[in-house]
Parts: sequence; structure tokens; C-alpha cells
Amino acid sequence: MNLTISTPFILAAALPAFLDRCSGSDTSVALGVLARDRVALTATASEIVVDLPIAEGAVVKVGDTLVQLDPTLQSAKLALAQAELEKARATFLKLQVGPREEEIAIAKAKVAGAVARLADAEAIYDRNARLVKKSVVTEAQVENDLAVRDSARAELASARESLKELQNGTRPEDLAVAEANVRAAEASVSAQRTVLDNLTVIATRDGVLDSLPWNLGERVTFGSPVAVIVTGQAPYARVYVPEPHRVNLRPGETLEVRVDGLADPLDGVIRWISDNASFTPYYGLNQDDRTRLVYLAEIDLPTASPDLPAGVPVQVPMP
Repeated sequence: MNLTISTPFILAAALPAFLDRCSGSDTSVALGVLARDRVALTATASEIVVDLPIAEGAVVKVGDTLVQLDPTLQSAKLALAQAELEKARATFLKLQVGPREEEIAIAKAKVAGAVARLADAEAIYDRNARLVKKSVVTEAQVENDLAVRDSARAELASARESLKELQNGTRPEDLAVAEANVRAAEASVSAQRTVLDNLTVIATRDGVLDSLPWNLGERVTFGSPVAVIVTGQAPYARVYVPEPHRVNLRPGETLEVRVDGLADPLDGVIRWISDNASFTPYYGLNQDDRTRLVYLAEIDLPTASPDLPAGVPVQVPMP
């Protein structure tokens, strides 16, 4: 007797077993992958990529130049800040030295000239004040002479105060202001130089240059990654620990890590394990669903080969 079984019947019989495996009901193993730290170096300015001296996949050391952004505009800003610094320093030095002898001599000459002009103006005014009584000059002329005399007196007073200012030297308050201006200019130069230096993107850790997201000639977006380095002498395991075993695991404990493709397991040491479950919050689950919670953990592999690639699946039997 031949028995014919339809395809829908076979699928219906196999589906429960398949769903049970996918549901994560097996809590005896933590699953994950090999991983390495990735360092993303971001752009500090929206500039054009003018040089990519190292190719993707190359081994890099700390300080190697990975990306060069166009420094033209920032170099001009730095030059302007340096010019302002030189100006502030010159002003401060001038105030420290004080007036030169030549400047004091000029001020004295101005005082002498003002004295002479005042004497002449007073003489003219006195003479015309007597002549107005004899109707030789007009009242308007005398009033004009009086104004000239008062102006000469004011000019003499101003010249004397200017001379006194030079002779007394620079005030402490002016020196303090000038010194503060120098410090502000120095800070501006330092800030602009830092911005310029950051346009040269260098490796901050030893590793492998994994990615250069931008091509030569493209204008990068501020804050976007321009180079990604994969670091670390050896990979570590990033796994998800089933909920029933989370309470028994602590950083520093040793676990057996099985890597796909390796015949022998590796010894692993728990570096870190999350206190927060992934996916659904525990308080939103019933007793059966809680067993499906997982906690992300990172496990160091001290004996792993540095040549092991990231992304390879791993399994960690739970103790």
C-alpha cells in the first residue's frame, strides 16, 4: 500500500519543532560573534578631502595620517588670529615702556605754543576792549576776541594735561587691560591652531584601517565618520546570556568559548555583562517569556589568535 503525504502536511508537522528552536527555548548556550573595538574618527569641519595617504585594510600606528581635509580657510583664520596677537603684544609693550623722550618734548612744545597763543589772544582782547569805548572797534569784534581768548585758554589747559599724562606714565589699569587682551589673543591662536590640526585626521590607536567612508574630492559632513579603525591585538566574544543564567555570572569568571571553524574551545574571561535585558523589559513578560530574555556580555579571549576575524559565530555553554 503506497502512502502519499502532501507537502502542506509535512510543513505542518515540522513547523512546531522549527518554531521551538527559533523561540530561544534552549537556554543552555549563549550565542554571539567575535568582535573587535571599532574607533570612528569624525570630521570637525565641513571641508573637502584632499588626501587619503593610507589604503583601507592597512595596518596603522598611533599618529599615522589617515585623512587630510582642505586647510586653506582655517590657515587664513589662524593667520588672522596670529596678527591680532602680534598687535595686542605690541600695544602691551608700548604701555610697559611708556612715552619716549621725544614724545614728552613734543608735548612741552605744544604747551609753549599754547602759552604764546593765549598771550596774544589776551593782548588783542584787552586792547580792543579799551578801543570799543572810543567806538574804534565794534562790540561784535570784542566778543569774537573774547571767544578766541577763551579757546586759547582751553587749548593751553589741554596741552598741559597731555604733558602731565606722558610724564606720569601708563596707568596700572591700562596695563592690566592690555595684558588681558594679549591672553585673549593667545587663546584665540591656540583654538584656531587646534581646529587646523584637527583637519589632519590621525590614528588614535594601533589597528587596521577598516573603512574610509569619503572619497578624494568629496566635501565631508561635519561630525560624520571619515575613518574607522578596528583595534585590539585579539578579538573578544560578544554574546547574549540567557536570563536563567544571568544571576550566576560575574565579571572575571572563566567560560569556555567555542568558535565556529576551530576544533578546540578557547578560554574566555567575562569582561562585562549588562544589567539590562535586551529587547522586551522584564516587567512586561510572564514567567515563561522571561526565560527568553538575554543579557549582552563581552568575554575576553587571552589565548585567541590575533588573526581571527570579527563576525565569526561563537557559542558559550552556560555553567
